[in-house]
This record gives sequence, structure tokens and C-alpha cells, in this order.
Amino acid sequence: MQKNDGMNYAPVGTFNSVCKPGEFIFAAAALDHGHIYGMCNGLREAGGELKWVYDPDSAKVDKFVAKFPGVRVASSLEEILQDPEVKLVASAAIPCDRGPLGLKVMDSGKDYFTDKAPFTTLEQLEAARAKVAETKQKYAVYYSERLHVESSIYAEQLIKQGAIGRVLQVIGLGPHRISLSNRPDWFFEKEKFGGILCDIGSHQIEQFLQFTGAKDAKVVHSKVANYHYPQHPRFEDFGDATLVGDNGATGYFRVDWFTPDGLSTWGDGRMTILGTDGYIELRKYVDIAREQTSDHVYLVNGDGEQHFAVNGKVGFPYFGQLILDCLHRTEHAMTQEHAFKAAELCLIAQRDAMRITSN
Repeated sequence: MQKNDGMNYAPVGTFNSVCKPGEFIFAAAALDHGHIYGMCNGLREAGGELKWVYDPDSAKVDKFVAKFPGVRVASSLEEILQDPEVKLVASAAIPCDRGPLGLKVMDSGKDYFTDKAPFTTLEQLEAARAKVAETKQKYAVYYSERLHVESSIYAEQLIKQGAIGRVLQVIGLGPHRISLSNRPDWFFEKEKFGGILCDIGSHQIEQFLQFTGAKDAKVVHSKVANYHYPQHPRFEDFGDATLVGDNGATGYFRVDWFTPDGLSTWGDGRMTILGTDGYIELRKYVDIAREQTSDHVYLVNGDGEQHFAVNGKVGFPYFGQLILDCLHRTEHAMTQEHAFKAAELCLIAQRDAMRITSN
């Protein structure tokens, strides 16, 4: 696991197979973002069998094969799509290519599992919604800052248990280290990465919907800026937004590319969840100047103050649930509407954002 490099951060859990050997075969295609490793780790740990990999860049394929020995190298995407054994294709393409690739995968009769952000335009989202309705295939999204973070999963369990009552507000902080020299050219081209609220903001909006139970929300206000990288004029290094859910809950989040080099991890991701009967604070990746371990959960309610160190204790249930959903055509891991609504709101926040002019 690359703790200092968010682009290649790939959590490793324990093996807990939910299916029989060979029952769920999947492939990986388009290796443009390192999140593909976390996606494949999660599926394999839940019992999935990784059969194929494809990318036109042989260097990316060689690196992938070194991580997952035994995977077959496909000569083309079509070789994967024509294999009747493959049930799902996992992908971390350049963000602007994720939507169109998903349409091809679903047309082939396979489910699709993409890195976030799943789209860069509202038109891509509507095309995917139509294709899901037409094919009945799944368009799953790797919102990793909840699905692959044990403190987030534990917080969800506490909320369901009523530990803080009704959730009223979620405040999320999503700082990231830019690691400038390691970034590909597309990372700085807004047409390709979609903008900061579309990209890493998608994590925050998905969590807001999940923790509050809102089915929809209004983006009240959003802002973006490029404070520090004039050599990349289309890049955005800061963004924030305020939302109001259809159930009255409110949310605020800030995302940025300003993690200092002195931090022991790629970003000090935090979240505060306020309820009628208490609050929860998540220190996801580090508890600065105290513990370099991840996944710290702080709970304050009528019973007092509690700290839970949950790293290695909760697991990542999403991946097993996704496999079972694909096999049984159910919706327990994440509903399609939820995945698409989070994407829609981040695209709206990005589209309507006020751009701050920096002197």
C-alpha cells in the first residue's frame, strides 16, 4: 500500500470469499489510475477471479501483471468483451473516457465497475442511465473514501445503531498530496479530469448522501480555484461546496491538493457527522502527531466520549456485496440510483462553481 501516494493507494484486506471458485470471473481494462489495484484487490479478496488485463500501454500492463501474477494479457478490449466467462470489467480509465467505456462493457452483456469520478459531463451520465435501463447491466462506482476506509464503514454502522440520533450535517475534508512529478498530462487538463469537484469531490458527495440518508440534494453554492499552479491554467487545486438534502440535512466539504510533504500520508482526510444526539469524527488516514495508524473514530454522545481504532477490524464488505449483486441481480452493495445521484450532484457542483481569481 502506497501510504504517501494517493494515486496508487490500494488498501489490502483479508480474504473472505462470498462465492465458489470460478463462479465470479472479472477482468481489468484501462489502467490509467492506480485505483485499479485497490479495486482488483477488493474483488479478489471477496472471491473474484481476475482472468484478463488489457491496456494499450505495455508498461502499465507489465506493472499490473507483476502485482497479479497469472492474469492473462488480452490483445484488445474486444478479447475481454467477447469472453462469455467474464461477468464484470473493472476500469480506471482517464476520467473523460470512463463513461464511454462503460457503455461498451454493458453492451457486451457485462457489468461495469469504474473508478470515481464515473463521468465528466452530465451528457455521459444520461447516456449511462439509458444504457443501464436498456441492458439491465450494472454501472458500479468505486467511491473508495467510504467503501475502502474502515473508519467510514464503522461510522455507518454507528449511525444505523442510532448512536448519534438523526444525522443533521456532514462536514468533509479531502486534502490530497499532488506529487507533481508523478502526474500524467491528463491530470492537468480539465476536459479530461472533469474539475476538482467532479473528481475528488465525488467522494464527499457520495458520503453525504450515504450518512444522511438523503436521496437527492440541492447544491446551494460551490467554488473552485487554481491558487498555486499557473503553469497549468486549466487545473484546479481547491474546491468546496454546500448542499442541502431532500430530508433537510446539510453538508459542506472542501477538497484540495495542498497536503504538505511533512505529513506521513497522502492526505489528512477527516469527516465530522453531527446528529441530534451526538457526533462522530473520522480521522481516516492518520491521527496527526499522535498515531500514524489509520481509521480512528471518535464518538461523543449521551454515554460520554469514546475512541475506536478500527484499522484491520471492520473489513471491506462492499466488494463481496457487489459480487453477490452481480450474481443474483440484487442491489445490496449500492443502489444504481445512489451511484448515479452522487455523480450527478458532483457534476452540477462543478458546472455551477464560482471560479475564484487568485492574485
